[in-house]
Amino acid sequence: MDSRNHTDAPEFLLLGLTDDPKLQPLIFTLFLFMYLVTVLGNMLIVLAISSDSHLQTPMYFFLSNLSFTDICLSTTTIPKMLLNIQAQNKGVTFIGCLTQIGFVLIFGMFENFLLVAMAYDRYVAICHPLRYLVIMNPQLCGLLIVLSLFLSIVDALLHSLMVLRLSFRKDLEIPHFFCELAQVLKLACSDAFINSILIYIVTGLFGVLPLSGIIFSYTQIFSSVFRIPSSQGKLKAFSTCGSHLSVVSLFYGTAVGVYISSALTNSSRKTAVASVMYIVLPQVMNPFIYSLRNKEMKEALSKLIRRIPSIL
Repeated sequence: MDSRNHTDAPEFLLLGLTDDPKLQPLIFTLFLFMYLVTVLGNMLIVLAISSDSHLQTPMYFFLSNLSFTDICLSTTTIPKMLLNIQAQNKGVTFIGCLTQIGFVLIFGMFENFLLVAMAYDRYVAICHPLRYLVIMNPQLCGLLIVLSLFLSIVDALLHSLMVLRLSFRKDLEIPHFFCELAQVLKLACSDAFINSILIYIVTGLFGVLPLSGIIFSYTQIFSSVFRIPSSQGKLKAFSTCGSHLSVVSLFYGTAVGVYISSALTNSSRKTAVASVMYIVLPQVMNPFIYSLRNKEMKEALSKLIRRIPSIL
């Protein structure tokens, strides 16, 4: 079969979640609603933290970065999907597709690292409370953010550059609502074995190891909590971890669920539907998890909402 370089393949076709034109308006409305909720909810979290002096702590510093990352990750995928549905045009250029892959990898990996940093923050707060402010100083918090972002960018650049070496035919169909790296690799004419090996290596280093770090942190946390004599003290300690543990479960649980579903089914379209669970749902739910389970966050949001009419 004649294969052509990506310079001769100006366009990919994002097939979306369904071919049924009757379902397109429903999908457009649903995803528009989820995107607006994601942006508004996470923006309120960021504004509430930045405007409340009581929330100027490492835990909320990481939370504000997580909320900003959720906005960016959703903005990388959903608006393009909505635009394609509205314009009835499924096309995306090779450069546009590669750019989307890069940003999805950056913000997805950055969120992964943020969850690890937040787990370490909770570990220090509960297991070493007297040294908490000394250990979790502004310099360390800033270093963790910079290092996480650096590793995320390096990971995205590495995968993107590896895709550039591949050859593709014209008018390639991606059975997805965004340019997912694994789906793009399946469409390559040239050998993508090295790309696949790279995915497994990076997943092992930047996926399994961080998750192991989170599990280790919570093992130490639970061990310390169970040694607290009073039930009220135990409840207070668990309450500081409940929101983060819920977000971790949602983020990794949906990602593992998508991996299992893709392994058990040969339908790429079903895998695309399942991918909504990890690329859209966590970003929608995170603001609700932190605002409903966290008393300090509730109070800060209430103050912010009461101030909005006076600002306007």
